[in-house]
Amino acid sequence: MEFIDLKAQQAALKSELDKRIAAVLAHGRYILGPEVREIEDRLEEYTGAKHCITVSSGTDALLISLMALGIGPGDEVITTPFTFVATAEVIVFLGATPVFVDIEPGTCNIDANRIEAAITPRTKAIMPVSLYGQPPDMDEINAIALKYGRIPVIEDAAQSFGARYKSRKSCNLSMIGCTSFFPSKPLGGYGDGGAIFTSDDEIAKACRELRVHGQSDRYVHTRIGVGGRFDTLQAAILLAKLERFDWEVEQRLLIGKRYNELMDEAGIQRVRQKDDRTSVFAQYTIFTEDRQVVQEKFKDAGIPTAVHYPMPLNEQPVYKQAGVGKTPVSSEISKHVISLPMSPYLTADDQQTVFRVLAAAYRS
Repeated sequence: MEFIDLKAQQAALKSELDKRIAAVLAHGRYILGPEVREIEDRLEEYTGAKHCITVSSGTDALLISLMALGIGPGDEVITTPFTFVATAEVIVFLGATPVFVDIEPGTCNIDANRIEAAITPRTKAIMPVSLYGQPPDMDEINAIALKYGRIPVIEDAAQSFGARYKSRKSCNLSMIGCTSFFPSKPLGGYGDGGAIFTSDDEIAKACRELRVHGQSDRYVHTRIGVGGRFDTLQAAILLAKLERFDWEVEQRLLIGKRYNELMDEAGIQRVRQKDDRTSVFAQYTIFTEDRQVVQEKFKDAGIPTAVHYPMPLNEQPVYKQAGVGKTPVSSEISKHVISLPMSPYLTADDQQTVFRVLAAAYRS
């Protein structure tokens, strides 16, 4: 059993993948070729955002977004400590300070009720993360940002492309949305990639220039930028995958619901989903008192598991001095989370096998 079954996905899409890849090999425009503009158009239509700017990775999507806002030394960016390191890494890379706000114990998303207390005159952005595929309380976060002078809100939606929040799509819930096309993500390529979404024309213009070394025209550089262009082959792969993406989202919802029913019936604590949004279950995560015992049982059964995440960022050695904020909920939650196999191609039989091993671990 695979933790994320990309082989089954590839087999289902092979004909369309082969056709799309062959077209790129035939025209030979491997960087920012026609498929890049095509996937940007398709993703704008999918999310409802006015602009989609594809870039070389999800990390670069966050970095370029902060650069477009002029974030730099002396600035503060409010974010969550319970996320992948890239969220804070890009803030520190620009010389700014991550201000860590604690999470909700049920969803593991940033607690919107704690954000206002963390705002200072140096706050230049708020970067919530849509963790495990579920957006946080974006309306509340946007309202706080507006109250304090329209502070830019950047949704780190690396794990939540395809999710909905009050009928709106993730990546189009705030001033800027960023996602990742890393292979394990809900819409993943066969390499790295990412995208920035915004309906602000000036931010979009800045992001497009920043991804090509700050270039506004050929060899005319108006900004300090990065080499953040998107590969045409990855765009072609995403175009093939997009044809089946709605079905995959439906399957994720069904599999997530089935997992929820099994966990609830057995009294096993899990990450909760709120009623006014959907999760695309980038991971399916539960809470366990003795994670080592559970992981060993799964290892013995030949079933992979993962931990997202074993340590809050503000407890990581490099961020103890680089960031601010006390987050006891994150610290406690990090000791108990474990993620189970999850993908649109996980069969009902495999899911029952996962649950039987989990139940046996709990009994022991």
